[in-house]
Amino acid sequence: EVQLVESGGGLVQPGGSLRLSCAASGFTFGLSALSWVRQAPGKGLEWVSAINWNGGTTYVAEAMKGRFTISRDNAKNTLYLQMNSLKSEDTAVYFCAKDPDREVVARPDYWGQGTQVTVSS
Repeated sequence: EVQLVESGGGLVQPGGSLRLSCAASGFTFGLSALSWVRQAPGKGLEWVSAINWNGGTTYVAEAMKGRFTISRDNAKNTLYLQMNSLKSEDTAVYFCAKDPDREVVARPDYWGQGTQVTVSS
């Protein structure tokens, strides 16, 4: 069974930082691209970032470029999202999602349950 479990969310002040983690199991982690997707209150899903199978190719949404960094540790079966200079508009539930291929595609086939990030003063 494929499992993706997010952690690291919480309450942070504007300008602060958080690092999210996604622990994966049930598939060959090193052969799958992965993504972070978020959903703010009252809004739809918004793509955040993605990374291919070995971390050689990454993508970050324009609104988060320069602030968010995606990475992975295939030896630990873990995906990360480092979030710096957080803004109130970053408040959302952040989901980890698995892509069906080694390279990034826009159709995740498995999702985690999400972790809440709240940016507020």
